[in-house]
Parts: sequence; structure tokens; C-alpha cells
Amino acid sequence: MKLTTVTQLTVDGVVQGNGGASEEDRRNGFERGGWAPGKGDDETRAFITQTYQRADAFLFGRRTYELFARSWGSIDQMRAHPIGAALEKAPKYVASTTLTDAAWPGTTVLPGDLATAIAELKAKPGGELQVHGSGTLTRWLLANDLVDEMILTVIPVVLGQGTRLFPAAGPDLALDLVESRVDTKGVTTQAFRPAGRPQYAPTA
Repeated sequence: MKLTTVTQLTVDGVVQGNGGASEEDRRNGFERGGWAPGKGDDETRAFITQTYQRADAFLFGRRTYELFARSWGSIDQMRAHPIGAALEKAPKYVASTTLTDAAWPGTTVLPGDLATAIAELKAKPGGELQVHGSGTLTRWLLANDLVDEMILTVIPVVLGQGTRLFPAAGPDLALDLVESRVDTKGVTTQAFRPAGRPQYAPTA
């Protein structure tokens, strides 16, 4: 399966607290949550739904998994939505060393060495293994060259605080653009494929 990460972020790269509740993630004094819902137009919402629907399996970090299980996996109205239906029917995997009770049906907590477990998932037949949110996991996957495609949906807002997708000091990565779109509300979506390391100008 192709491993695709799907991330909503701000113009300044923040991924923390994008959900519908301002108190969703208050780590490190973060106070500006709930910045993504309602920002895209109908075409963007349809694109997001279709992205979930094409997944053959989902991979989550623990925090995102618990948020999804309490919402898409538990609230009847959300479970009836096409995104909820896609999540319900597909296998779900969680990368966690602390989660012991994965109550959402169809969920497996990945055991042992994470890189090996994910490589084994990718080797399974199927189209796409998707990672939604899960910023810490996404950074780890990129650092370990396990990402085949990266979809970034950029919300036109600058937060000035919060955890960013890319660390201030981390591995460098060249990207090939696969797809790009902008909606009527200024939300942009780009799909990239990793393309090795960037080329730099020679030093003088």
C-alpha cells in the first residue's frame, strides 16, 4: 500500500488544535484551537471526503486516534457521515507504546518495532494507507523515509503559536508536486511526493 499523510496546517505551519473545539489540544499553553472547521468551500469538503473514501486502511498516532474514536467512532451523526462510514469499514492501526485498550472496532495497536510494523503494512496488497493529523507520527514517518505521498491543506490563517508540522531543525526533503488546487475561500491543497534530498548552491 502507498502511505499517504493528510495534514491540515496554517500558513505558519501549525498543526495543533485544528478541530472544532478550542479546548481540543491545550498542550504547552496553546489557546488558539479550532482554526480549521468551516474554512474550505464545498469542493474542498468533497475532496476531503473522497480522500477518506479511497483509503484501504488508516494509521494514527495515539492522540489523533483517541480524538477520532470519541467523534467519528462514537457520535451517531458523525458515524453516519461518509467519512465516518469510511473509517468504520477500513482497518485502523495505531502507533503507540502507551495505548492498551483500542475500543474502536477494527483497530490494531502496532506491536514491537514501529518501522518494521509499518513496512509490513505497506507491503500488504491494497491502494492506500492514510495518516490523518497525527503530527508527531507524520514527522517520524518523514524522518524515516516511509511517506510515499503527502497532502497538505493550508488554511489561510497565521496563528503565531502552536506545534508546527516541520521542526525548526530536522531532516531536509525535496518534493515533487503531484496536484495543486485552491478553493473560493483561499484554502489551498497540494499533494507532494518525496524526491530525495534538496540540491543546494555550492559554497563560495
